[in-house]
Amino acid sequence: MLEIKKQSLSETFSVYFDRRMLRILLLGAISGFPWVLIGSSLSLWLKEEGLSRSTIGWAGLIFGVYAFNYLWAPLIDRLQIPYLTKKLGHRRGWIVLMQIAILVSLIVWSLINPTENLALLITVGLIIAIASATQDITVDALRIEQIGENEGKSMAAGAAMAVVGWWSGYKLGGVIALFTAEYFQNIGIVNYWQSTFLILGVVVILMNIGLMFVHEAHSDSRKVNQKKADELIQSKIGSKNFITNIIAWISGTLGGPIISFFKKNGFSIAIGILGFVFLFKIGEAFLGRMSIVFYKEIGFSKGDIAIYSKTLGWITTVIFTLLGGLFVIRSGVLKAMFLAGILMAATNLLFTALAWSGKSEWLFAVAVIFDDIAASFATVAFVAFISLLVDRTYTATQYALLASIGTAGRTTLASSSGALVDWLNGDWGTFFILTAIMVIPSLICLWFIKDKLKLSEK
Repeated sequence: MLEIKKQSLSETFSVYFDRRMLRILLLGAISGFPWVLIGSSLSLWLKEEGLSRSTIGWAGLIFGVYAFNYLWAPLIDRLQIPYLTKKLGHRRGWIVLMQIAILVSLIVWSLINPTENLALLITVGLIIAIASATQDITVDALRIEQIGENEGKSMAAGAAMAVVGWWSGYKLGGVIALFTAEYFQNIGIVNYWQSTFLILGVVVILMNIGLMFVHEAHSDSRKVNQKKADELIQSKIGSKNFITNIIAWISGTLGGPIISFFKKNGFSIAIGILGFVFLFKIGEAFLGRMSIVFYKEIGFSKGDIAIYSKTLGWITTVIFTLLGGLFVIRSGVLKAMFLAGILMAATNLLFTALAWSGKSEWLFAVAVIFDDIAASFATVAFVAFISLLVDRTYTATQYALLASIGTAGRTTLASSSGALVDWLNGDWGTFFILTAIMVIPSLICLWFIKDKLKLSEK
């Protein structure tokens, strides 16, 4: 169980200088970088090839795989990769395998024309999404395993560092992608996005080199516990043969984490938790999916977007994620969740002001800064909230389950964001007002269950 304790300002920030935090930072970056590829880079590539907003929005359905990675999370926990597991360790072996899949996919993207091979392009994007969602299972488990089970202070700080790492991979990756694409375009390269993906492939290689410095503890305790669970189920079944062994294995890997979650919280509270997790970031996702299209339509260049949305946004995110971690530790995760929801709704309205005022660099900067502040608080609070809920016996699978449900809300519903803008006849101001309203249902769910949640925040 994760315990978040109140600390003085100096005590709280001192934990960020633990060497393990650097490892968690890198793991977060590895997790966040693929979102650049299938998010802003893919969206802008399709936009500049002349495809419609609706098409770009529906292409975002590939993010939906993140909503279901919990289904194969138990397999990732148990299956070993030939050669890689022995040489690199169980967690790192899976991460490297998925990174190789992403690298090959980028090479394929560099060879195709979007308008002529849209189906192939989306298929490759789907492969990247599947590989990214799969590696996230292992990245989260490896991140949690960097911290001892009873190190509540370090676990809370690790949640903040994981968020900083994720946004660093996403924001700085976006800077590299946008500036590289603009440079190639300016020097006259026709297929400038295809060339950009080769440069991004080099970034993937560098991240894998960094991964070799992340320590992975070699422990047999997880295997022992899994075997005990299988044997317990086997004893309940009675007879022992090949079929019952398979049933016991499936039941132990899939059923155990789910039963544990509902047993710990009770059915009604568990459903309330799942409802909140599903709904919390929908408004942010609607805004995020269409933001780069909005920036382009209102008149900002790729360089402007890189500077304001990516570089400036990254600096803001790093600072306020660390401050957000401090707020969670000192004030508690529930207060942080309510504050984050209110901030997300309020900052979305700044984009309404930008839409109605027209192109304005200072207003663009203000909107981006406050949006990143809200996103920083929301994400670190959300990660800490999930970490408080999971049973350490099933850390990887339960974390993947809750994170996937949160992603399901953001991806499946937000895929209609482009269609919503089209239905509003391009009325971006009204669109952003609607994204602000979308946070309200989740806060209502949280309000009804807040007094019954079994959280340990000492």
